[in-house]
Amino acid sequence: METVTVSSKYQVVIPEKVRRHQGIHPGDKLAVIVKHGVVHLVPVRPFEASKGMFKGLEVDTRDLRDRADRF
Repeated sequence: METVTVSSKYQVVIPEKVRRHQGIHPGDKLAVIVKHGVVHLVPVRPFEASKGMFKGLEVDTRDLRDRADRF
């Protein structure tokens, strides 16, 4: 598990190992999602980049989101 420290300007540095594994580069956008008290940083990728991402994967998406997330 990697840990980071929040600076006085509320900035954090993403560890190199995590950046390489996730393919994060300078200028990339990250979505900040808070769910159940946990902060998630999710790379924002162009929609076209996700094509074929889950090829052959069967996933039950009925309970993917919490009821509070639904409209």
